[in-house]
Amino acid sequence: MIILKRIGLALLILLIFTAMVVFTADNPGEVDLKLLYFEKSFPVSLAFTAAFVIGWLFGVICMGLYAFKVSNERRMLRRSLRMSENEVSSLRSLPLSDAD
Repeated sequence: MIILKRIGLALLILLIFTAMVVFTADNPGEVDLKLLYFEKSFPVSLAFTAAFVIGWLFGVICMGLYAFKVSNERRMLRRSLRMSENEVSSLRSLPLSDAD
């Protein structure tokens, strides 16, 4: 199973690399980037790759924050469950009072 994952990952990397080479060969032009007082010209392939990487990093950061939130919530729920189990255990050990 691990071998299949590695082969799949290698094929994915090869596919991305091939797409990058084809995209670079088909788009030799440049694109102008203007941000406030900053103005620079970049190759289209570099601009596309940078946008892809920035988007990927944004997604990873958002997913990491969500995973941290879920992990924190699970920890709090486990603590609450442990306290409830202790309370139930202590209530079970009390003697029953007769209803007269």
